[in-house]
Amino acid sequence: MSFRPRLPRLPGRGVGSVGGGGRPRRRLTLVAAAAGIFLVQLDFYALNLALPSMAAEFGSSTTDLQWVISGYILAQAAFLIPGGKLGDILGRRRMLVVGLVIFGVGSLGAGLGPDPPIVIAFRVVQGTGAGIVFPLALAVITEAFPGRRAKRAIGSAYGIGAVALAMGPLLGGGVTELISWRSVFLVNVPFCLVAIVAALAWVPESRDPTVSRRIDLAGLVVVVLGIVAITVAADRMSAWRPVVAAGLAVGGLVLLAAFVLRERVAESPLVRLDLFRNAKFVVVTLMGMVANVSFVVTIFATTIYLQQVRGYSPFVAGLAVLTASIGGGVAGPFAGWLSQRVAVRRLIAAAILVGAVGLVVVALGGQIGLYLLGLAVAGFGYRIGFTLTNLGTQAIVPAERAGEASGVTLSILRAGSGIAVAAAGTLIEQGDLATGITRVLLGIAVGSAVAALVLSRMFRAG
Repeated sequence: MSFRPRLPRLPGRGVGSVGGGGRPRRRLTLVAAAAGIFLVQLDFYALNLALPSMAAEFGSSTTDLQWVISGYILAQAAFLIPGGKLGDILGRRRMLVVGLVIFGVGSLGAGLGPDPPIVIAFRVVQGTGAGIVFPLALAVITEAFPGRRAKRAIGSAYGIGAVALAMGPLLGGGVTELISWRSVFLVNVPFCLVAIVAALAWVPESRDPTVSRRIDLAGLVVVVLGIVAITVAADRMSAWRPVVAAGLAVGGLVLLAAFVLRERVAESPLVRLDLFRNAKFVVVTLMGMVANVSFVVTIFATTIYLQQVRGYSPFVAGLAVLTASIGGGVAGPFAGWLSQRVAVRRLIAAAILVGAVGLVVVALGGQIGLYLLGLAVAGFGYRIGFTLTNLGTQAIVPAERAGEASGVTLSILRAGSGIAVAAAGTLIEQGDLATGITRVLLGIAVGSAVAALVLSRMFRAG
C-alpha cells in the first residue's frame, strides 16, 4: 500500500538547491528555518500553563486534559519520519511551507474549539504540522551549511528557537490570565504567516534525487497505531482493569514489531533500517530520548504543582517556569559551540546528570528560590542533551539523508515523550497530588541519571 507522487527528475542536479535563482544568504536561510523551530517550541511551553484554566472552563481535571499535550506530541512523532522523507522527495522548502500551513490551521481550530474532543482533534492536526516542520527545518540547515559548520548552525537555530522557551511560559501564563487560554492557540496564526513568508523568501529548494518516490502508507498506519496503543495503555492503567491495559500495551508492542518487519520487506520503507546498524546513531538517539522525556515531564508536572499545589496564578507560574526555559534557551548555542570541542556522547551524559541534580532539588520542593534554581539547572542540563542529540545524529549520517535521519531521531524522542506524559498524568493522580508529583519527578531524575551512565558505556563498547 503506497502512493507515488509524480515528480520529474531534474537532470544535472544533485542534493542541494534546485530553485531558479541563486542561493539566499545562509544566515537568512538559518533564520527562516529557525522560525519553524520557534513556533513548535513556543506552542508546547505556552500551552502547559493554560491547562488548568482550560480544565476549569470545560469542567475537567488537568490530568484528564493531558491528551491536549500527548495528542499533539504523538501526532508530531507519527509524522516526523514521513515529513522528513516527503521533504527529501518533493522538496524541503515546499514541505516546510505545507507543514506551517497545517500547523496554523490546527492552531486556529484548537483556539475556537467548543469542547475538549474538538480541541484535542485540532491539536492532533497541529502536531501533524509540527511533525513535518521540525525535521525539515533541521535538514534545511544541514543542507545550507557544509561540514562542521552545520553543528554550529543547528546550535544557533536552537538558540533562536530558544527565545520561544523564554516566551512560552510568559505567553501561556500571561495571555491565559489576562485574556483566555484560547489566545495561546490563536497567537500562532500570525506567527505562522510570518514563518511561511520567510521560508518562501529565504530557503532554497532542495531534495534528495536518489530517494525512492514512494511512501509506505501501510507502515505509517502500523507504527501510528502501535504508538497510540502504548500511550492509551499508559494513560488508562489506573482506570481500566490491569489485564486490559497490559493487553493493549502488548498489542502496541506487537504492532511496533510488525512495523520493523514491514520495513524490512517494503519496496519503499519509511525508515531504512540500516540507520540502526550504526550503534552510535542508536545510542545517541536513546540518550536524547532520555533527556527530552525528562524535560517534558518536568515542565508538565511543575506547571500543575505551581498552580494547583502552591496556588500561584497562571502568570506567576509562568514566571517560575521561565527559569527552566531560560536554562534551556542558553543550552542551544552553548551546545553547538561545545560539540565542536568535546565528544557528543560524553556531553549528553554529563548534561543529563546535571539536569538530574537540578530535578532532585525541584522534586524536594522547599523555598521558592531553591526551587527556581533547581528548575534552571534541570532545564539547562536536559535541553543541552536534547540539542546535542540532533547535532550528533546529523553529523553521523550523510547530508543527503539528513531529512530521514532527523525525522527518525525526533520521532523516537517525541513518541517517548508522549507516552511519558500520559504515564506521568496517571501516576500523579494516584493519591495526594503533591506526593504524586514528587514521586514522578524523583523517578525521572534517578532514572535519567542511571540511563545516561548505562548508555554512555554502551556507546564506548559500540
